[in-house]
Amino acid sequence: MSELPEYVDGLPNICGSESLVEAAMRAGRDRPVYLPESRIDFGRIRAACAIALHMHQPLIPAGGGDLGTAAIISNLQYMMENQGVGDNHNAPVFHWCYKRMGEFIPQLIREGHEPRVMLEYSGTLFHGLRAMGLHDVFDALGNVTRNPDYRRAVEWLGCPWGHAVAPSTPAQDFRLHVKAWQHHFAALFGLEALGRVRGFSPSEMALPNHPDTAYDYVKTLVDCGFQWVLVQEHTVERPESGGGPEQKHLPHRLVCANSRGESVSIIAIVKTQGSDTKLVAQMQPYYEARSLSRWDLAGKSVPPLVTQIADGENGGVMMNEFPGKYMDSVREASGSDTPLMNATEYLEHLFASGVRESDLPLLQPLFQKRIWDRFQSGGGPERLEAVIAELKKEDGRFHMEGGSWTNDISWVRGYDNVLGPMEKASSQFYEKVLKPGVASHEQRFRNALYHLMCSQTSCYRYWGQGLWTDYGREICRRASAIIDADF
Repeated sequence: MSELPEYVDGLPNICGSESLVEAAMRAGRDRPVYLPESRIDFGRIRAACAIALHMHQPLIPAGGGDLGTAAIISNLQYMMENQGVGDNHNAPVFHWCYKRMGEFIPQLIREGHEPRVMLEYSGTLFHGLRAMGLHDVFDALGNVTRNPDYRRAVEWLGCPWGHAVAPSTPAQDFRLHVKAWQHHFAALFGLEALGRVRGFSPSEMALPNHPDTAYDYVKTLVDCGFQWVLVQEHTVERPESGGGPEQKHLPHRLVCANSRGESVSIIAIVKTQGSDTKLVAQMQPYYEARSLSRWDLAGKSVPPLVTQIADGENGGVMMNEFPGKYMDSVREASGSDTPLMNATEYLEHLFASGVRESDLPLLQPLFQKRIWDRFQSGGGPERLEAVIAELKKEDGRFHMEGGSWTNDISWVRGYDNVLGPMEKASSQFYEKVLKPGVASHEQRFRNALYHLMCSQTSCYRYWGQGLWTDYGREICRRASAIIDADF
């Protein structure tokens, strides 16, 4: 299988090789990828823990004094070049954070231990690091990704290339983000490594709960070859009661139905609620796992998996305390009855023990029970919107804006000044590029897609007002201008 170039016409390789990417994902699904190399005695352990590190830097128009003409550069580059401003002095530490798991894993394995970590890096971060010439990051990460001595310890998670939030990103664009990340990852680490990517980590842990949006979201993940998705415990509910998951440390099956009566499902690994960076930096999932014993699942005794994700670089606790705590925890957990495991490794052991996917308890996005209680399956989009309007009128807390790591933030309300330009650029891309069927290998397609995805980074919404909003609007303006000029 031929490999992909990392850059095409000066832009990261984010499209144009869809058949190769799909074949790599299909090949990966046909066989267990971690089970043959796992050194965990699944029948003996009481519980396990999994940690994931989320890494991201947006691309911003800050490579020059004039916003309208400034080069698009990594926010990390801006931090490096302006270390006297705010917290920018953390930039060199961030650089180390992006590569340090590639140093910790070999060291621990050479010591005879069994480290585990799941990694999720946005495409904008990958591109920014390479553009800055920080090749040491890729050397370190490539070694633990491809080297048979180390790769059992590292599981990469897919994500949207531009760190777009699913509830408020048009479905066709979100699918392009997912595929773009797969392209870029394969170009960096190889198609075989891409075939080992089974799990998906959504930006801001955002799960759409509008039935049609949630269906499109999960359908995208399934169509793109993913086996499971990470979900926040407070963004999902049990279909029969509307209550939260009871056995949150077991895998579930996330089922999403749309207004037309179609249904799709994917395995959900539940991330527990909490102050993420502190929990991971202090290895709280490991200590929680130590307090647990095996649980019953479909008549079989299985170890629960305590799962948590955090930013891998943000905050003093993660920057300073995590390395020592991680090393100590790995040394203590290795060979014990509460080891570290990665989620796909856990699932492969679970299914090898005789548990089937159909045995997993069901979940659906938050608030959907209240819809299904009064919506007849297949009633269509208009009837669905009428039901949603009724429920909103009855209860001011009811919403269809999705849920995320912090449910007091809406990714829709209050962002009209940036969502308007985003929606304009997205609509232009659909009408002038996708609808006419412009080939994805064309340079003009890649250039327009690159700018569209950069503009949809969640950072431009999270901060609401000010310079970040200006950045978002400017990239949207460029995306619109490129589409108008080239198509």
